[in-house]
Amino acid sequence: MPVFNRKTSGNAPRRHVTETCFLRLRAMLNTLYLPEIREMLAESDEKGLHEFCTALHPAKTADFMEGLTVAEAWDVLQYADNGTRSELFCFLLPERQTEIIEQSDRRLIALLVGDLPADERVDILNRVDPAVVAEILPLVPQEERRDILRLGAYPEGTAGSVMTSEIAKLPEAMKVGEAIAELARQASDLETIYYIYIVDDDGHLHGVITCRQLISNASKRERQLSEIMERAVVSVNATDDQEAVADKVARYDLLAIPVVDDQQHLLGIITHDDVIDVVREEAVEDAHRQAAVEPLPEGYLDTGLVRLFWNRGMWLVILFVGSLFTAFALDKYDADLEKVSWLVIFIPMVISTGGNSGSQSAALIITAMTLGEISPRDWLRVVRRELIMGVSLGGFLGVIGFFIAYGLLGVASDSLVVPITILLVVICSTLVGSLLPLLFRRLGLDPALMSNPFVAGIIDIVGILIYMQVALHMLEG
Repeated sequence: MPVFNRKTSGNAPRRHVTETCFLRLRAMLNTLYLPEIREMLAESDEKGLHEFCTALHPAKTADFMEGLTVAEAWDVLQYADNGTRSELFCFLLPERQTEIIEQSDRRLIALLVGDLPADERVDILNRVDPAVVAEILPLVPQEERRDILRLGAYPEGTAGSVMTSEIAKLPEAMKVGEAIAELARQASDLETIYYIYIVDDDGHLHGVITCRQLISNASKRERQLSEIMERAVVSVNATDDQEAVADKVARYDLLAIPVVDDQQHLLGIITHDDVIDVVREEAVEDAHRQAAVEPLPEGYLDTGLVRLFWNRGMWLVILFVGSLFTAFALDKYDADLEKVSWLVIFIPMVISTGGNSGSQSAALIITAMTLGEISPRDWLRVVRRELIMGVSLGGFLGVIGFFIAYGLLGVASDSLVVPITILLVVICSTLVGSLLPLLFRRLGLDPALMSNPFVAGIIDIVGILIYMQVALHMLEG
């Protein structure tokens, strides 16, 4: 029997374990322990299974449970106390969580759901069959059931959908000595106590106190909280976009941020670990869209082939149709290309240079908007900067292009077509690549939709038109 002797102190941080190749490899190693775990289950070894559940960090224990069946994993969880059980459950793979809830005794599951962190249980239940949720909810304690329904009512992607209602809040008339005693009483029911929020009798948010401030005033036990609280509280509305929330937390360097309604009633908080999840989710979504892929609702390996085909194929069809316009543009100049056949040689260089420079500009602007460095109001400054960069980069690449063309053609007048075209195409592509994301943001759309393939597709068409017009004008002259 393995020895589990690395006790974790304090509350372990919560996170969802995602299924990756690394975890799959580790799960293969963990199967070495499965016979011992199953032996303990067969013998109803309460002491051994309790030690298994508590001796390691909950994330590691959850890793060891990956090879168990749904029934075996649920049986193991029964040997943990309520708090440990909910922590272990949060570290299981999302699909395993769903299977356990859907296949286990409804009354026991209702008790587990009631013990889960407020924001976690809403996310978990959203993945469960609605018919099963309808069976479980009436069995969940009334207070937790109301909280689930309230948090679940907020649209996905808003501050309300990621907040937790477990808040350290105290009335502003309370004294320091009373506040310390009250926090000691509340501590076991709270997810975190980074900040203590001060409210009035109607629940309006009036101020905030850090734990450090409260302890520093411990000797002044008769002092009211209203005298030491900070009144300038940074907060977000429950309907704010989660990406804007993450930006605000990063800007003010907060460990948690309060969530309020339109009347400034304190509804909950969003903690830094939830913000990390939001940042990661938004980063993955932007990465997908910049590659012209509809964001996947689940991990790559968990997404069905039909869904994967659709999420990739729908955008490829749009890009495919867009590429036809490039073909139409070339077809328009077919007769001219037959007369001056060497023009065809430089078409790939011209359009790829334009596409690459436009994609660079789009990536820089999208990133800058994501970090809050620029907004659509800064479009004129962006135009000036990109115009300078377009001229600089286009001139530099144009010089290189001239020597390449002259080396192939040996005629200086003909060779000038290439550098002039490259200069104009790069200027055009940097402006298009920088302005389109700003336009999308101004229209209320995700600027990441103006992905690199889309920018490159637009520049391909524009590049062909510029190239042929420059060539015709110079060669005819």
